Amino acid sequence: MARAGYLRSFARTRLRRAAAPVTLLALLGGCGSQAPPPAPPPAQVRVVVAHSQSVPLTRELVGRLAATRTADVRARVAGVLLKRLYKEGSDVRAGQALFQIDPAPLRAALDGAEAALAQAQANATNAHVAAERARELIASGLVSRSDLDNAQAAERSTAASVQQAKAGVSSARINLGYASVSAPIGGRAGQQGVTEGALVGAGTPTLLTTVEQIDPIYVNFDQPAVDIERLRRAQSAGSVTVAPDGVSVRLTLPDGTPYPHAGTLDFLDLSVDPATGAVALRAILPNPEHRLLPGMFVGVRLSSGAVNHGFLVPQAGLQRDATGPYVLTVGPDDKVIQKRVVVEALAGPEWIVTEGLAEGDRMIVSGTQNARPGATVAAVPYAAQAETAQAASAAAPAAPGK
Repeated sequence: MARAGYLRSFARTRLRRAAAPVTLLALLGGCGSQAPPPAPPPAQVRVVVAHSQSVPLTRELVGRLAATRTADVRARVAGVLLKRLYKEGSDVRAGQALFQIDPAPLRAALDGAEAALAQAQANATNAHVAAERARELIASGLVSRSDLDNAQAAERSTAASVQQAKAGVSSARINLGYASVSAPIGGRAGQQGVTEGALVGAGTPTLLTTVEQIDPIYVNFDQPAVDIERLRRAQSAGSVTVAPDGVSVRLTLPDGTPYPHAGTLDFLDLSVDPATGAVALRAILPNPEHRLLPGMFVGVRLSSGAVNHGFLVPQAGLQRDATGPYVLTVGPDDKVIQKRVVVEALAGPEWIVTEGLAEGDRMIVSGTQNARPGATVAAVPYAAQAETAQAASAAAPAAPGK
C-alpha cells in the first residue's frame, strides 16, 4: 500500500517536470508576438520664413570727434601781458580781442618811426628844390654838369629814404596793432596759457590760448578696406543701391543715447593703413547745442545704401564652419536642408544674406542642436516677442500675497 502511494507521487513529479518547458515556451512565444515600441516624435524646431526685401546697408564703427578748425592764439610782438579780455571756455567771434599787451613801448616806436618819416620828407623836399634850381641854371652855364648830377642824385636818395621811412611807420603801426591780440577764427576759446604780468613774444611767439570751431564738428573713424571694396563690387553689380543724398552718418553718444543730427561723409583717404588694413574716413555733423566736444569717442552708424534683394536672418539662425556660413532650413517634406549663404553685413540683431536663400524658405532659428541635415523635424513658427514676454514674466518676482 505504501509502495503504491510512492509510485503515484513519483509519477506526478515527473509529469510536472515534463510540462514546465512547454509552459516556458508558450510564455516566450506570447512575448515575441507583442508590437514594437512606438518611434519617438520628431524634434521640434522654430522657424522663420525668409522674405526678400530692400535692406538698408549699415555698419557700426567707433569714431573720435575733432574740431573742424583749430587756431593757436600767439603773441606776435614782445611785451608784458596786461589782461585777458575773454572768459575761458566761452564762444568768441573772429576778430574779437582776447588779450591786451602793454602798448606803450610799441606806441613810442611808432612815434619814432613817424618822426623819422618827417625828417626824410624834409630832406627829400630840400633835395628836390636844389635839383630844380640846378636844372634851371644849367642852360646859363652858372651850374656845372657835375653839380647838376650831384643834386639829382641827392634828390633820388632822399626820395628813397622817404619810402623807407614810410615802411618803418607801417611796420610800427602793425606792431602796435598786435598789442591787442584777437581771435583769428570764431569758435570756443580755451584756457589761458600765461597769466597777466608775464613777458610774452620775446624770441618766439608765445601761445596764449587756442580757439576751436566745433559747429560743425568732425568725426574721424576707420573702415576695413575689404568692406569698402565689397561695397564697390556690389554697386557695380547692381545688387546695392547708393542713397541719393550720399552716405549718411549717425552718432551714438557715450551714454548710449542717439545723437539727433545726421551728418555726411566728406573725406575718404586714398591709402590703406598697413598696420590695421583700414581706410581713414571723416564725416561732418552739425553741433548747434555744442553737445559734441573734440576728443570724445562715439559710436558711428554708417549708412551707405541699401541691398536691393536681401534676406534678414536672425543671428541664432546663421552658423559657420570651416567652409563658411550656412543656414539650416526645413524642406517641404519636413527634412532639414543645409544651405550655404553669402553674408553682406550685420544689420542690428540680424544678418543680411544676399545669396543662398530662396523666397519662402523656412529657416531654423531655435532648436538647431537637434536638427541635422536629412533629419525629420517638426517646424513651429518662431515668435520672438512672445518668447521674450514669457521669459520676462517668468523672471519677474511674484506679487506679495500670491
